[in-house]
Amino acid sequence: MFKPEHIGIAVKDLSISVPLFEKLLNSQCYKTETVESEAVKTAFFKTGDTKIELVQSNTEDGVIARFIERKGEGMHHIAFEVADIEAEMARLQAEGFVMLNEKPKIGADNKLVCFLHPKGTNGVLVELCQEIKELKIVENYLKG
Repeated sequence: MFKPEHIGIAVKDLSISVPLFEKLLNSQCYKTETVESEAVKTAFFKTGDTKIELVQSNTEDGVIARFIERKGEGMHHIAFEVADIEAEMARLQAEGFVMLNEKPKIGADNKLVCFLHPKGTNGVLVELCQEIKELKIVENYLKG
């Protein structure tokens, strides 16, 4: 079962966007984090049961930087929490969806993540995420 987890918004500069979203959402940013696997910095806000993730590229040629160059700042992805990310990836691939990565990666906010190609989801980049509950899981994914 999919549960909305967060909405990702691509931004050029967290130092400008964080204060803007704090005013907009009337909520303080509760966490910032660098995600090496995606070459991004993130900032998280909580609004109701859902989170908003601001995503800034760490490199000039990173995925987020290229997205902003093509489309400008704005909605980048929607993430859904799943209980078993590998089972959902297999199910979705069997249904004909294309994954952007072959296996889950360690992402922000203590999650394993993978993305579905937006060409198969009406142009929406969809992220699946599963909370990392055991150190063993992290060690397995770091081994590759």
